[in-house]
Amino acid sequence: MLYLIYDILLFLAVPLYLPFFLFRCATRRRVRKGIAERLGFLAKDKRAHLQGCETLWVHAVSVGETIAARPLLKALKTRYPEKKIVLSTVTETGRSIAEKLSEVDVCIYFPLDFGFAVRRMLKTVHPSLIMVVETEIWPNFLRCAHRSGIRAVLVNGRISDKSFGGYRRFSWVFRQVLANFDALCVQTEEDARRIIAIGAPPARVHVANNLKYDIPVTPVSAESKSSLLGKYCLPSGVPVFTAGSSHRGEDEIVLSVYRTLIREGQETVLVLAPRHPERAEEVAKIAEQNGLRCVRRSQLDGKSVQLHTGEVLLVDTVGELMDIYAISDLVFVGGSLVPVGGHNLLEPASRAVPVIFGPHMNNFREIAALILHHKGGVQVQDSAALMETLRQLLDNSAERLRLGENGLRILTENCGSTERHMEIIASLLSGTGTGGTSRNSPPSVTPEGMVTHEIT
Repeated sequence: MLYLIYDILLFLAVPLYLPFFLFRCATRRRVRKGIAERLGFLAKDKRAHLQGCETLWVHAVSVGETIAARPLLKALKTRYPEKKIVLSTVTETGRSIAEKLSEVDVCIYFPLDFGFAVRRMLKTVHPSLIMVVETEIWPNFLRCAHRSGIRAVLVNGRISDKSFGGYRRFSWVFRQVLANFDALCVQTEEDARRIIAIGAPPARVHVANNLKYDIPVTPVSAESKSSLLGKYCLPSGVPVFTAGSSHRGEDEIVLSVYRTLIREGQETVLVLAPRHPERAEEVAKIAEQNGLRCVRRSQLDGKSVQLHTGEVLLVDTVGELMDIYAISDLVFVGGSLVPVGGHNLLEPASRAVPVIFGPHMNNFREIAALILHHKGGVQVQDSAALMETLRQLLDNSAERLRLGENGLRILTENCGSTERHMEIIASLLSGTGTGGTSRNSPPSVTPEGMVTHEIT
């Protein structure tokens, strides 16, 4: 009955979504090309590439999840080189990142959660195991996989403050859906408590920590930094301030603060990377209203122009933020001065760059707390505090260096999540474990639902 009601609601939603979808098809070629895959049809060349091979299907909804899955993808390709890795995404930006990953053999768009589309794609890909990154819970997809005898594992799972209440109200629904996972690997003890509270079988829940701590820590040589500065037309010897993953409401704050600093005589260049690159036109207008000259990243290739203090490099491309962090002297991570929930502070930290972030970090509470505890960055409450922090740090290279080194230490001390995930994945692929069986004992659960055993 549950799935019948769900299917009816899906079909009722089609007329509401169709105009928006048709508009996107008309304006974006990538959306048009993805229609067939969203309906469960795979192109002939992709089918041929997978034919006769064992496959592993990893699903990461968008950019953040795709980047978080990178350590796991590397480990899968290293341990199972004979298997083909299929990576699915929902968004076009996520697909753009996925296509650049050498570990991935085939990139696809995730099928719409209609039974006919899901069954067709599962039959074509025919994976040995499905790995769902974070909390992408699609009822028909998981049910069809389970009925087909395909095992599924949740990786890097988390239940945010915002979603927990809603999930819990409908725990009678999620209890049935989550039962289709053979294992659920979550980031923290709190995530484990929450996912059990909404219906996950306790014996299948494992605390495996956060894959995002396993970002490769690669020092950038002076030669590489010089090359990257040239690539982005940024001057050497002038501090680079980057605002990454900014949202509407934050761009105005960052640009206004930057304008004030320039008028005060501060030497710095701003790199502004909106979370959604399609907002570039909107952000460029805000820069112009602040009297700031704005140059788009997409217009730089082949040009020898160099940006100067008081100008803005607007990043309207995807997949370049880590390179930009590598040449930054200070980074503000967006989604945190407005109530979005924040974004991954570990990406700039992995480049030994000091991190500044706002008060709204509920999606990354653990990471934010670690950054503050280890003194790897600064939390600000508003635009005035952001201004004052920038004033202090732009004039103090020694303090920037200290903060950057402290942030880098967090990653080296908290890595290991990938291997913990791989233990569970290996047991599922070998058939020796489902959920809490295999060489990892099941987590014990208190009456309140708190997991007290962590896999080792």
